[in-house]
Amino acid sequence: MNRKLELTAVIEKEDDMYISLCPELDIASQGETLEDAKSNLIEALELFFESASESEIKKRLQNDLQITTVTVNV
Repeated sequence: MNRKLELTAVIEKEDDMYISLCPELDIASQGETLEDAKSNLIEALELFFESASESEIKKRLQNDLQITTVTVNV
């Protein structure tokens, strides 16, 4: 039975590539376009879930992730 899991994707442009990161699992990918980077990250995550043991998933999955902004004096 397949279930859906919503995870965070952080994507940034670096030179002429886009880098994508899932901070909950510390899995990254890249692509030539924003959509490629997102699609490649999804593929990497799906491959991880297909091959990782339940204990590895529990060990790596960070459920207490907080995303916020901060203000700094410059």
